[in-house]
Amino acid sequence: MNDKMIALYLTVMERFRSLKSSERGQTVVEYGLILVLIAIAAIVVMKGVGTSSSTAFSKVNSALQ
Repeated sequence: MNDKMIALYLTVMERFRSLKSSERGQTVVEYGLILVLIAIAAIVVMKGVGTSSSTAFSKVNSALQ
């Protein structure tokens, strides 16, 4: 999955570079970078929630046994 994310990132960045020459392209690049930062933040948050959820379910499972 990590390789797919890297490939997607490289593809998106290459498209942004091709739009870089115009002012409209600069706006697209800026929005793209904002979206990338939001995506990274969402992934970090989801990992944290997933870990804490897993811990909570493990505790409940242990208590039920």
